[in-house]
Amino acid sequence: MILDILYIPLFVLLAFQFPKLLLEDKEQAYLPILNKLALFHFVLGIAYFFTTNNGGGDAWGYWTAAKNMNYLQFVKDVSGGEGTEFMRAFNYIPGNMMGMSFLSNTMFYSLLGFMGITYFFLIAARTIPYNKMISGYVLFPLIFFLPNLHFWSAGVGKDTILFLCIGMFVYGLMKPFQRIPLIIIAGLLAMAIRPHILLFLMVGFGLAYVFGGKVSPFQRFLFSAVMIGVGIAILPSVMEFAKIEEASAEGFDKFATGKAAVLSRGSTGSAIDISSYPFPLKILTFWFRPFFFDVRNINGLIASLENLVLVIVFIKAMRTSPVIAFKAAPFVIKGLVLFLIMGTLAFSQSLGNVGIMIRMRNMFLPGMIIYLMWVFSYQQQRIRAFKDSTEVK
Repeated sequence: MILDILYIPLFVLLAFQFPKLLLEDKEQAYLPILNKLALFHFVLGIAYFFTTNNGGGDAWGYWTAAKNMNYLQFVKDVSGGEGTEFMRAFNYIPGNMMGMSFLSNTMFYSLLGFMGITYFFLIAARTIPYNKMISGYVLFPLIFFLPNLHFWSAGVGKDTILFLCIGMFVYGLMKPFQRIPLIIIAGLLAMAIRPHILLFLMVGFGLAYVFGGKVSPFQRFLFSAVMIGVGIAILPSVMEFAKIEEASAEGFDKFATGKAAVLSRGSTGSAIDISSYPFPLKILTFWFRPFFFDVRNINGLIASLENLVLVIVFIKAMRTSPVIAFKAAPFVIKGLVLFLIMGTLAFSQSLGNVGIMIRMRNMFLPGMIIYLMWVFSYQQQRIRAFKDSTEVK
């Protein structure tokens, strides 16, 4: 615990410094907002610590396993392990070699999660020209203060690192030739933790390149071919990781049915029996629950309030022209939407536990938020273009 006095202030300081590495001169006005986001993120990281301390969930298991791990096991797991094995090895250096306590290790992950928040923040700031007022509140950047967006990306675990990986990957694709190392690191980490997430990223953004946007034909062909090719190449690893016997509709349906049965058991605490739900209701359940009728504790209440905000923003956006807006979106936003769709199709059919739903949805939530912001922005863009054309006449 003595080392916490050194580690924790260091991680907070690094969080304040990180945006300065990415902000352009014209974006310096965002720095105070990002500093507030950093403080908010670390507060949620502390909340995550108290939730998982002394045996609460996978986070404690990763840290204790790393503390007790020897070097040979570390080398084995970091080089050949996937999922849980890799995560235990990933925590070996901070938890074992550097002697971090569970608190300082959580703060280290909070730093990683905030880096992901920063990437998504800048993706939104650089792709969406017009803001939106809802009930007297400016949508951006307030929507980036949704509590669960920070809570599930602030703790020791796969979700935090994947959140960072997705942010790095998408930010890298905004200037792919200049940010190849960023893309490669994000891809390798995602592959080691949850290969299917990398598959969704590759296929989703590969298709986004096919659909176009302000991308040159050469770049469109090159990156779409590479991403879809990598997606096909890692498909066997994904199926092995998920224990799917064959790449067929029947195989994936069997996997989803089995997952739903396990995760809907009453023993999971916040179980929802989704097996009898129609397909559209499963999607809405994944996106917007828990809702007020699901509330059992303070965490559920906060999540339901957050989901109410998302529902209001979603309904208002769907009243405009969401399909037309998607067609006109930059390829990065198209990729985020396709990534969201793929994740939704996969997880909405297999998850029957509210807590797990929120955790899994958090990887796709920035994509939803950024797309909804784009829909509003595109609506304003069309209105302004129409006014300009009428004034010229």
